[in-house]
Amino acid sequence: MKTKEGKTKIRKPAVAGRFYTGNNSELKEQMNSFYLAEKDQIDISYAKKNIIGGVVPHAGYMFSGYEAVHFFEIIKQTKKSVDTILILNPNHSGMGEPVALDTNHFWETPLGNIEIDLDFISKLDIPESEQAHKYEHSGEVMLPFLQHFLDQPFKILPISITNQNYEISKLLANSIYEANQDLKKDILLIASSDFSHYVTPEEGARKDMLVLNEILDFNAEKVYEVVRKNHISVCGFGPIMALMEYAKLVSESPKVKILRKGHSGEVIPSDEVVDYVTILFYS
Repeated sequence: MKTKEGKTKIRKPAVAGRFYTGNNSELKEQMNSFYLAEKDQIDISYAKKNIIGGVVPHAGYMFSGYEAVHFFEIIKQTKKSVDTILILNPNHSGMGEPVALDTNHFWETPLGNIEIDLDFISKLDIPESEQAHKYEHSGEVMLPFLQHFLDQPFKILPISITNQNYEISKLLANSIYEANQDLKKDILLIASSDFSHYVTPEEGARKDMLVLNEILDFNAEKVYEVVRKNHISVCGFGPIMALMEYAKLVSESPKVKILRKGHSGEVIPSDEVVDYVTILFYS
C-alpha cells in the first residue's frame, strides 16, 4: 500500500462542496439539523441490539440526510466500540475492477482524515483500484456522518462494487466473514444504496416494496431477481445482498428494521423523485 517513495497516500474528497458542504462548521451544523428534525422519530431502542450493519442512502445530504441520520444516531447510542467500518458501495462510473479495494492509506473529509484498515486489506483476496474509488460519491458521503456521530476512533474499509450479482455478493460476504475469523475485529457493514430513481412517488413506493419484501425475508437471491425482472433502479443492490448474506453468517436469526423511508420530492416537489430507505440489520 505504500508508494515507491514510501509516502502516505491520502484520497482527497471528490464531492465535498457538491453532495455536502466543504466547510467544517457548516457541515456539522447541517448534520445536527437532520438530527434535530428527526430525533423524535429515531427509535434509539434499537441501540440495545447487536448491530450488524445497515443500508444507508448516499444522495446529496439535503435530500437523503433525513433518512441517513436514523442509522448513525442509533450507532452512536450503542456506545459499543467498533474497530472497522466496511463501506460496500456501488461503482457508478464503472472504472476500475469489478470489486475493488482502494490504494490509499487515508480518506480525507472536511472533518479530518480516516485511516484505511490495512490489516483487513491484507486478508482479502480482492484487487486494489484507485480509479474505482477516486471520483465515486457513494462511499465518501458516509464518512462525515461517521466522523460526526461516532465518539470513538475507528478505521474504514471502502469496497467498490461494479459487477452486481448474487454470486459476487455472496462471495464478498464470505470473504469478509473468513477474514474476520482471523482478525477478530468488531466490525460494522454499511451497504450504500439509494432506491428507485426518477419515477413518480407512487411508482417508486410500489417498486421499492418489491425489493424491501425480499430484504425483510432475507432472500438475497430474490432481491437480484426482483430488481432485474422489474427493472428497479436500486443502485446498490449488490452491496445490499452482500450485507444480507453476511448477516446470515454472523447470526442464526438476523433481523431487519426499516428505519425511515422518503424521497427527494419531499424536499423539492417533483413528479420524478429518487427514493431513500434506511434499514438496520441486527441480531
